[in-house]
Amino acid sequence: MLDRATTWVGATAREIARAVRRGDTSATAVVADHLDSIRAYDRIVGAFREVRGGAAIAEAEIVDDQPNLANLTLAGVPVAVKENVPVTGLPTWNGSATARCPVADRDHEVVRRLRGAGAVVVGVTRMPELGIWATTDDAGTVTRNPWRTDRTPGGSSGGSAAAVAAGLVPIAHGNDGLGSIRIPAACCGVVGLKPGSGSVPAGIGSNDWYGLAENGILATTVADAHLGYSVLAGRTPHALAEPARLRVAVSLRSPVAGVWPDAGSRKGLSDAVRLLLAHGHNAVRADPSYPPALAARVLSTWFAAASLDAAELDPAALQPRTRRHVALGERALKQGLIRDADRATWRERCRNWFGDGGFDVLVTPALAAAPPSAERWSARSWAANMLVNTRYAPYAAPWNFAGFPGLVFPVGVRPDGLPAAVQLVGPPGSEPLLLALAGQLEQAAPWRRHAPGWPRVAARRR
Repeated sequence: MLDRATTWVGATAREIARAVRRGDTSATAVVADHLDSIRAYDRIVGAFREVRGGAAIAEAEIVDDQPNLANLTLAGVPVAVKENVPVTGLPTWNGSATARCPVADRDHEVVRRLRGAGAVVVGVTRMPELGIWATTDDAGTVTRNPWRTDRTPGGSSGGSAAAVAAGLVPIAHGNDGLGSIRIPAACCGVVGLKPGSGSVPAGIGSNDWYGLAENGILATTVADAHLGYSVLAGRTPHALAEPARLRVAVSLRSPVAGVWPDAGSRKGLSDAVRLLLAHGHNAVRADPSYPPALAARVLSTWFAAASLDAAELDPAALQPRTRRHVALGERALKQGLIRDADRATWRERCRNWFGDGGFDVLVTPALAAAPPSAERWSARSWAANMLVNTRYAPYAAPWNFAGFPGLVFPVGVRPDGLPAAVQLVGPPGSEPLLLALAGQLEQAAPWRRHAPGWPRVAARRR
């Protein structure tokens, strides 16, 4: 345990907020600790696009002067924000200089809510161009996984997940259109919650990827994920109720034909099932029915969403992989392949599957394989990127297409030394249940909160 008299780096959001509210420390001191750590060590993982430095200290001083400090849920908590939502005073990078928007003159609603709860934005985190890919890099920086810096932290919220896993911030904002919170959470051994449709304000890109994309949270504990989600959703963070005996569907089946989980992913699921059974839950093998046409519909929507996001950009300036993706989206739009009815039909099919089976929750592997290597995927072909993305991370996308909530949390370590993780999915409105179930399992088998060797504590500047 780090000495809180020396630093607040590595503390949970709940610990920090409680201490700031009580007057045991100040938001300014907490933020200064984290900024020093970011300056010293982000060069290793490359999580941040921009760090706010003095602006964050000034923001923390305002928090300390708040007359209602005792009522602020996230009082003094340093947070990172993914670079595709507006933060006042910063450009909205969207993953590359080509896609960068001008300096924002107002906060996105989720940023406004975080700040309204007393959180301090210390910087914005890196993502792949337009948030399309499940690896995070560009021509200048390869973002790295704190567990093993030769591996990717995933994407597209890769910078946020890396920052949390390294202890550079206790919680971070991310968003998820086809797994972009849950995939990096699994890669980096942290908790990642993608809320269901309508639970948290979206406003991501040109049209929220046809409603697939949601804003959510990454954290090292379920309690912090619950706290962050409550703020984003505009809810009071009441204590989570202990889950009653649940009927849990267990599925190894990949939604992508020909892709199967490796031994490390299977072991993670098996360990989670043992914990479920030990708590009296009824775990039964049951696979969702993924129709053959589902993959084509999801892919077409993914392509088209990228096309709309790139509509005002110079195609020649985009990365080659993105340019190809956008061109396929334009073709899908011309052919009328994007239909609201397809998403509505899948949503109802999923709702019926949960209801007819009497399932409260579905548990699957979070990934099918270990995170790929950390390298310049942005310079590689579209086909190479598509192949690696679909092979290692097939499990998340169907639940964006349905609009159902999903949560990823770690369950130990794979044989290769990387974190193992599982995904929980529930019907609409089940976010509190997913959090409560994950919290129950966390208490039974606590996981390592940060990557081995992290956080690293920098000497505080005087």
